[in-house]
Amino acid sequence: PLPGGGVVLSAPGRDPVTVPVPAPGATVPADVFGDKVEVVPAEDPAVHAWCSDFLDTPVRLVHLDDPAVRRPVDPAYALPGETVTFADGYPLLLTTTASLDRLNSLVAQGAHAHEGPLPMSRFRPNVVIEGTEAWAEDGWTRVTIGEMTFRVPKPSGRCVVTTTDQDTSRRGREPLHTLGRHRSVGGRLLFGVNLVPLSPGTLRVGDPLEVVA
Repeated sequence: PLPGGGVVLSAPGRDPVTVPVPAPGATVPADVFGDKVEVVPAEDPAVHAWCSDFLDTPVRLVHLDDPAVRRPVDPAYALPGETVTFADGYPLLLTTTASLDRLNSLVAQGAHAHEGPLPMSRFRPNVVIEGTEAWAEDGWTRVTIGEMTFRVPKPSGRCVVTTTDQDTSRRGREPLHTLGRHRSVGGRLLFGVNLVPLSPGTLRVGDPLEVVA
């Protein structure tokens, strides 16, 4: 990240490209996991060309200029004023190593054992906690991590993206097959919990977690 919020994009074999935050202006529609959101495109056409060439498909790089207006958290689980940017549905996702170990032990006993063990990266968490019991996070409603306090609105229902191996792009049956047998609640296949920050601050590797409620 650059001062003011800009970024530098880089990739092997390519010259980096600097992308400043675009000035307020005309927006274009975007779809973020089913949510319709108005966004501001990067100003330099070369940025879109760089991204399109790298991904081998026509794309545009866009900026969410005002999440307070553009994208509130799901009102079924949100408190007034809670917002999210381009994340799936909530600002952060928390998982635990104990739950992944338990899940992998269940995968190893199932019909698709050859797909395991699964890495934590399949679940794309922002925060990974060690030292808990498996599935302990299911019962949390408020936690502190270091200097920050978070509300835990609900467990995270997982989608088919988790079945794709990020290294090979191959799609399998796990973890959804095993989650469907052991972690299906109300039609959702659960792994991890969503977090909404209640105070500003910085998270650091090694920060302690305390369960408040």
